[in-house]
Amino acid sequence: MTRAPIVAATVALLLAAVAAASSHSALQSAPRAVPCSEIIATTKWPYIGNRDPRYRYRSLLGAVAVAPAYISQVVRQREGSWYFAKAGLVVRAGGGPVRVSVPLAWRKRAAITWGGNTGITNSLRIARCGSDSNRGNAYAGGFYLRSRSACLPLIFRAGSRSTTVRFGLGRRCP
Repeated sequence: MTRAPIVAATVALLLAAVAAASSHSALQSAPRAVPCSEIIATTKWPYIGNRDPRYRYRSLLGAVAVAPAYISQVVRQREGSWYFAKAGLVVRAGGGPVRVSVPLAWRKRAAITWGGNTGITNSLRIARCGSDSNRGNAYAGGFYLRSRSACLPLIFRAGSRSTTVRFGLGRRCP
């Protein structure tokens, strides 16, 4: 009796396990660095986005402007098991780097992306770009969810300060 089918099956299982571990660990890895080359636009600072208070961006730590508390549109992605809510991010020029992360308890249910080549991640670090503190640097991106809606907390850090902010994605936060 030949052992080739057993060896081939074992190798296939090992390769599948390595691929699964790699895709999961990509979400758990060190913060993805978002370089200045991934800025999509600049705007005046502070950035509020819309005059209508329901759609106004929120300023955090004097360093970053984030989407409104409620985002109604969450769409299922064609590939994979993710839903996506699009929302830009604006970082004040001239300040130190900004870190954004999904809390550990949420990392199997949610992820983020900002910048041109970030991919789906749990943590990113946006580089210090520019020197005019009256300007903001805008980044494309948003939120990934495993479910159609969530009240997602994200941790924002600028310098030695941090804050946790909730985003109602497809539903409002209490």
